Amino acid sequence: MLLYWNQILQEPAIAVGILLAVLIGMTVHEFAHNYVAHLAGDPVPAREGRLTLDPSVHIYWPGFIMFVLIGFGILGTAPISAHRMRNPRWGYLAAVAAGPFSNLLVAIVFAILYRILGNFTLPPQIMLVLFFIVVFNLLLFIFNLLPFFPIDGWHIVLALLPPDLAHTWQRNAMTTQYILLGLILLSFLGGRFNLLSLIIGPPLDFLRQILLGF
Repeated sequence: MLLYWNQILQEPAIAVGILLAVLIGMTVHEFAHNYVAHLAGDPVPAREGRLTLDPSVHIYWPGFIMFVLIGFGILGTAPISAHRMRNPRWGYLAAVAAGPFSNLLVAIVFAILYRILGNFTLPPQIMLVLFFIVVFNLLLFIFNLLPFFPIDGWHIVLALLPPDLAHTWQRNAMTTQYILLGLILLSFLGGRFNLLSLIIGPPLDFLRQILLGF
């Protein structure tokens, strides 16, 4: 992220777009986790005041600062737990899946807005901000479906597996975390070493083209 500060300072719309995209994406994502967990019987989200769209409630500052500095970090947190839900397996699956799928919904809503406003003569900065919101939320949707601990995709797989396979999946959680860390580190090398981009890029481009038309 620091490598692009000069470009950001020269074009404030980029900074505004990134900031809004991050705050909206993170807030809706964590709110969705908490709200669905609340509906599933987990009392903690309500007790801790997490049933709100106030970004300051959900933001995880160390991860947010890390994102600003290097372009990757845990943006927010949601204190949900399967054992506090009425149906630990399916309630937890719904609560975990709600995060990334809420980002897809945000992307769809802002893509519709982008297409509608595209019929009017508006400052390009506004369209750029909307574009960043759509793309970043698509990125959050796809990234969080990856089956690596501790991101949502790993927990989704855990909830879907039968008990015996779920136990094996849990025992190998750290292995998947090391794989994710390795993919992140390789992404900084760029080029053919950026396997994470090769994994995320095609579905991101596909969904962007569907929603935005380019």
